[in-house]
Amino acid sequence: MTGQPPDLPDGPQLRAIAMPAHANAGGSVFGGWTLSQMDLAGGSLTAGRADGQVVTVAIEAMRFLRPIAVGVEVSCYCTLEEVGESSVQVKIETWARGRGRGKAPEKVTEGIFVAVDEAGRPRRLPTGNDTSTNPADRRMRNGPNAV
Repeated sequence: MTGQPPDLPDGPQLRAIAMPAHANAGGSVFGGWTLSQMDLAGGSLTAGRADGQVVTVAIEAMRFLRPIAVGVEVSCYCTLEEVGESSVQVKIETWARGRGRGKAPEKVTEGIFVAVDEAGRPRRLPTGNDTSTNPADRRMRNGPNAV
């Protein structure tokens, strides 16, 4: 898959170099390491929007389009997609820039982050948010079986 990374004013939310310690048994970067970079990037963006601590409550989709090689620069680009009462849905695109090969997308995913208080309970986002109909907000308020 070809293309260009998102053209965001502040650029990527996170950049990291995939190191040998991040490799799986097949020699490419372990998917869990990649997911953790995406979680760090999304958490950083949403913590700014929530003006405090956030937690990941859902990953609705995750596609690895091709393996990530050791030694490449991995960049996570984050865009706010939906803001609820306490949740923030973020689109996270991860791109890898290889040595002299240009930029090619590695994967695209979305996640939901929820603002929490010091005790880890959901809290309202700062004023200016629309009332949410997001199922993740209901689950956080009413328990994991709420719909």
